[in-house]
Amino acid sequence: MGPKRDCCCSRFFKRILFSDEAHFWLNGYVNKQNCRIWSEANPQVYVETPLHPEKLTVWCALWAGGILLQKR
Repeated sequence: MGPKRDCCCSRFFKRILFSDEAHFWLNGYVNKQNCRIWSEANPQVYVETPLHPEKLTVWCALWAGGILLQKR
């Protein structure tokens, strides 16, 4: 390996970015795909929910330079 490749490989980790996004409903709704709740109560109870409830979306990314955060 030449000196140029050594330089790029040693800084490669600084170019990696991990990101994720989550939605939080303000009416207390819990996304059952991402969260399991165990309860002794009847799980077949029908609860009406609004068509488009208010929610907060949060996006976050981690990289060698720090944390990036955005709220929508």
